[in-house]
Amino acid sequence: MIIPVADRLKITSEYYFSVKLQEIRQMQDTGLDVINLAIGNPDMSPSDETIREMQDQVALPGQHGYQPYRGIPELRNAIAAWYHREYGVSLDSVAEILPLIGSKEGITHISMAFLNPGDQVLVPELGYPAYRAVSQMIGAEVIDYPMLEEQGWSPDFNALEKMDLQKVKIMWVNYPHMPTGAPAKKDLFQKILDFGRKHSILVCHDNPYSLILNQGKPLSLLSLPGARELAIELNSMSKSHNMAGWRVGWIAGGKDYIDAVLKVKSNVDSGMFKPIQLAAVRALSNPQAWHESRNQIYQKRRELVYAFLDKLGCRYTKDQVGMFVWATIPSHVTHSEKLTEYLLHKHHIFVAPGFIFGSKGSGYIRASLCIEEKTLKKVLQRIESVDLTNL
Repeated sequence: MIIPVADRLKITSEYYFSVKLQEIRQMQDTGLDVINLAIGNPDMSPSDETIREMQDQVALPGQHGYQPYRGIPELRNAIAAWYHREYGVSLDSVAEILPLIGSKEGITHISMAFLNPGDQVLVPELGYPAYRAVSQMIGAEVIDYPMLEEQGWSPDFNALEKMDLQKVKIMWVNYPHMPTGAPAKKDLFQKILDFGRKHSILVCHDNPYSLILNQGKPLSLLSLPGARELAIELNSMSKSHNMAGWRVGWIAGGKDYIDAVLKVKSNVDSGMFKPIQLAAVRALSNPQAWHESRNQIYQKRRELVYAFLDKLGCRYTKDQVGMFVWATIPSHVTHSEKLTEYLLHKHHIFVAPGFIFGSKGSGYIRASLCIEEKTLKKVLQRIESVDLTNL
């Protein structure tokens, strides 16, 4: 007898990268050297001080038990200090910060805390797939909101105002934007907050990329006056501190919102490993020179990715923030998946097809900068004979 799965799985498919990476592993098992340019998985290490702190703390007795659901005070204080230093935002470390086991966890916890079945959620027509998937699993109705490429991939507020918004409870936003790399801007954040306030919508801002190849000062949505009254911000150490596998993130916002999410979180996990939290404290004090050095490496890599995209005949802008380059595919190629499948099976190079981030992305691809320069040079060698005429 096979026990049927829950109804929510009937509308939820396995994450695209989970499926595709299995295919790549099978190719590699046959001896093929597949180069993965699709995933934003930082290949550089955390700072030496962070690693030493982790090693030291693991060896100490008394560090291996359950930890507070709110995270240890040292970590919350370090996050508050980091927010003030990087964004100029003052947070109450007790009431306005909740550490998470990675910010992806926060998407689920926020959704569970605020959404009832039948509530509507505004999701960008191009964005992180988890916003959509989690909303659907909760039983909410996903409403795609249009974005304007010619205005820096900002929401189309004119179109939004024409929608019936009475059942909308949450709006997901993400700047610097993934996958397009559009930078965060204060005037855009103000428009988003004004829209949320007008329609009594909780604005959930996902902000993991602001320290990577950012030409301006990093920006937090919470830096705007009144933001904590109607907004929550997610942040993470995965990208900014090369700690993706450590699973350290947090949400910040008004006390009532944090307390609501805590009710969910406290019933789901039993706190983060204390040595990881203390190592995260150390990482949050990395000097500016550490971040600048890492960005210099990303910048050199990005020039090689530009050369790769040029060879394919793709178009892109150079004002993008983050560890990816978002590019328009050649005009004669009808769909991004055709290009990505050709590159994978002909040249053994895997890039992300834009459609996985939303149907509007069918004319785009995304390439990651999380690859060593020597490997990127190998990519360029592989496509010397690239031929896209029959795609």
